[in-house]
Amino acid sequence: MKVLGEKFPEVVVKTTHGIFKLPEYYTKQGKWFMLFSHPADFTPVCTTEFYALEKRVDKFRELGVEPIGLSVDQIFSHIKWIEWIKEKLGVDISFPIIADENGNIARELGMIPEGNTSTARAVFIVDNLGIIRAIVYYPMEVGRDWDEILRLAKALKVSAENGVALPHKWPENEIIGDRVIVPPPQTVEDIKKRKEMEERGEVECFDWWFCHKELK
Repeated sequence: MKVLGEKFPEVVVKTTHGIFKLPEYYTKQGKWFMLFSHPADFTPVCTTEFYALEKRVDKFRELGVEPIGLSVDQIFSHIKWIEWIKEKLGVDISFPIIADENGNIARELGMIPEGNTSTARAVFIVDNLGIIRAIVYYPMEVGRDWDEILRLAKALKVSAENGVALPHKWPENEIIGDRVIVPPPQTVEDIKKRKEMEERGEVECFDWWFCHKELK
């Protein structure tokens, strides 16, 4: 079972695009990746998820985040299923899918719930250093909202690159809109500096512990 901030385990995976070594395959390219698991091929909810993700895949790639799927199905099942999606729904799945046939990777990552043999709808967002930055779980009965996962990925990258925090539903927050939150001061001296920053117009503050600014 992995937690936030840990290094993604080094694993060799068999995918519909060939053999990859993770996280190296993506980190060597300077990319983040989003590993997501689905319970099974040829199932209705999973089919809707794959269709919806492919419709948004360019938006993930524009962020430098590459999607890669996983389930405990065999590779030929993945290939046949994506052929079915292309034939019946008119969408060509462009991202790789891992065939974790023995379930070892899924178990190491905690993707298989207690008492089950199939993976839950887990999402791991991993940065370009191979560090796990987000973990999200959905139950088998409910499909994921890829727009929210995309928002999460964008927020994580903005936070990492600018040293800021992001509010609820950013960039459409009800209080500060698309502005970003400056991390709270950690010392009395920092509070003084923050007040000076406010006087210079560099930040706006509701109080010394809640300051925000434009993202530049």
